[in-house]
Amino acid sequence: MREGLVNLALIALLPLVALGAQAAGETYFVTLVTKATILALAGIGLNLALGVGGMVSLGHAAFFGIGGYAAGIAAHHVFAGTPVLGWPLTVEGTDQMPLIWLAGIAAAGLAAAAIGAVSLRTQGVHFIMITLAFAQMVYYLGVSWKAYGGEDGLPIYLRNQFPGLDTGDAMQFFALAFACLLAGVALVWQVSRSRFGQALAMARMNEARLAASGISPYPVRLAGFVLSGMIVALAGALFADLNGFTGPSMLSWHRSGEIMVLVILGGVGRLCGPLAGAMLFVAFETWLGGLTDRWQLFLGLVLLGVVLFARGGLIGMLAGRARHG
Repeated sequence: MREGLVNLALIALLPLVALGAQAAGETYFVTLVTKATILALAGIGLNLALGVGGMVSLGHAAFFGIGGYAAGIAAHHVFAGTPVLGWPLTVEGTDQMPLIWLAGIAAAGLAAAAIGAVSLRTQGVHFIMITLAFAQMVYYLGVSWKAYGGEDGLPIYLRNQFPGLDTGDAMQFFALAFACLLAGVALVWQVSRSRFGQALAMARMNEARLAASGISPYPVRLAGFVLSGMIVALAGALFADLNGFTGPSMLSWHRSGEIMVLVILGGVGRLCGPLAGAMLFVAFETWLGGLTDRWQLFLGLVLLGVVLFARGGLIGMLAGRARHG
């Protein structure tokens, strides 16, 4: 019950801060809250694989970047007035976010299925390194993709649109990102409570027992890995539109590390752990980053303290108890 109240308080804090910043005329802080919201969504996706399924992946930047490139490529072709694909299969560009999200999620799902099909045949450090290797392959593909900026990336001159909203307005774009976060939290909560989620958790805790019950761990883990990648891709598409830019930096292994840090800070396996971690990360990046270029050092010290003394993460500390099992 206490953890549920902490989760609700954290979720309510986002619109409260955004509305307060909007009322004060501080659009910059609305953008910061939006950034934390989007990063939290990415963390929610990774947490499904890491916290529920026990899959320590350093390759989720690939899915984050695929979503980002979907938004960037669509905006590029709409701005240039050129089709995404030409004859014989002509596909016109679009600036409609729902269509872009579907394309990015589908592409990330296919990539996650291919990466997971190979990676999940290994365990431990081998799994970590194979997911990292695949992510680096996608990263170098982005660097060498000269048609879409190569290593310089691709600017998004006009933010993509959502029906009924002015996405150029900071508060309305925050509301859109917040709605996506709520949908992501609800989806992961529902999945974790389902029979599939229980099987995924059992695959993490005891593969032999899951197999003895007649359920093969491999397809369960693969489905969890694919769903995780698809959620992260949605966050990537939103992140690209927020920044007005997409590029290889979204595909870098550093991005995978950042998303994992959010999950660990907030609490691995905690429903809203990534949200708490994202808030702390953006706060450190903004305020400490304005004081020193070495703000990551202080973030690292906090991360070290969480790993050593607060295994339940920030959510566990706020809830006043550690989760067992």
